Amino acid sequence: MSRPGFSDLPAVFPDWSPYPDLESAARAYLRDPDIALEALAGVLHGQQVLGFTLERFVNDVNGVWQEVVVCDGIRLVLWHGEDIPPDEAPPGSMTSSLRVVSMSAVTEVGCRRRLFRPTGGHARVDSIDVYLLLSSIDEANVATEEIGTVIRHDALRFGKTLDDGGAGQIARLEEFARLVANLVGKPMI
Repeated sequence: MSRPGFSDLPAVFPDWSPYPDLESAARAYLRDPDIALEALAGVLHGQQVLGFTLERFVNDVNGVWQEVVVCDGIRLVLWHGEDIPPDEAPPGSMTSSLRVVSMSAVTEVGCRRRLFRPTGGHARVDSIDVYLLLSSIDEANVATEEIGTVIRHDALRFGKTLDDGGAGQIARLEEFARLVANLVGKPMI
C-alpha cells in the first residue's frame, strides 16, 4: 500500500461529528480507520461504546497524528497512530498504540469553553479545552526545584476550535467530557 508524502496530505479533514457511532465516525475522519478499529476491538470485545472523541492533524515533522478515545463506562480506551519520520524508519512507517485507563483512575475532569459574543449577538462557543486528571504520576514531568521535588499527575488533554473541528466537534467533545464527568467517583461494578 502506498501512502502519500507528508506534504501531500490535506490539513482539513471531513467532519466526524455527525456520525453517532464510532465505526462511521472513524471511517469518515481517520486516515487509518481499519488499524484503529481493529486495535480498539481487541480491547473492547463488544463492550458498548458510551462516547468517544477523535483527533487528527498533520505536521511537517511527523506527518499524520491520529487519536481515538473511547469510554465504555468502566474504562477509557485510547488508540494513537502516528507517522514515523522517514529518517527514523522506512517511508510509510507508523506507530499504533493502545492505552487503557480505568475510570477509577480519573480523579478530575475540567472543561474550559471560550465564548465569543458579537456586538448585539448571543454568546457562542468558539473553542473548548478538556482535561482528565489521572491518579498516575507523569514521570516525564517530575522536576526538582528549590522547594523540593515537584510531582505532577498524568493528564489527558483534548481540544477543539471552530477552525480545528468546527462547532459539531466542539459539541461532541463537550458531550464526551460530560459523560466522563458523570462517571467519575461512581462505584465501578
